[in-house]
Amino acid sequence: MLAAVALTTELDAVAAAAAVHSEPGETLAAVLPTEPSPGVRVYLCAFARGVQRAWLALDGERRVVVERNLVREAVSIAVLCEIAVETVGGGDLERLRGELVGLRLRENPSGIEEAEEAALAVERAVGAPPRVASPAYLDELGAAARRLERALGEEEAGSPFVAAMRGATAVVDRLTAEVERTYKHALR
Repeated sequence: MLAAVALTTELDAVAAAAAVHSEPGETLAAVLPTEPSPGVRVYLCAFARGVQRAWLALDGERRVVVERNLVREAVSIAVLCEIAVETVGGGDLERLRGELVGLRLRENPSGIEEAEEAALAVERAVGAPPRVASPAYLDELGAAARRLERALGEEEAGSPFVAAMRGATAVVDRLTAEVERTYKHALR
């Protein structure tokens, strides 16, 4: 809980710093906290003007990031974590947990407790927003997804989570291209 409060406070400060870079008619639409590598914080800031978007990344000191590779890494981990959150457990953990409880009450099949525990572990791993997109967070989601898929017997048919992560490349590429094309400063 304290970490979420601290992150919310941090995001408010980043939003204030990012707002300085908005142009007339633009609003700050989102601040996405990322940690592309341990100890390296990058905030992806999306600005909106109608349906148009522009992007800017700020570092942990709230300075504009101009290193193209660092911006790409931040975009990549942000997208991968978002897709992982949307995919893990079928994308609707509350519904899944309800179905597992119903199944336990109706039929009580072998292994249902393990599946319920795994679904709860996925819910804990996902956490509540705001959250920092990082390789460690993605690994945690992947491990929780794997445990749940095993408990549900989905792993033998091929992991839906792994399939979603493999399919994320196109989304990462599209958003990276958009960020680079609409970036508010020159990237090097």
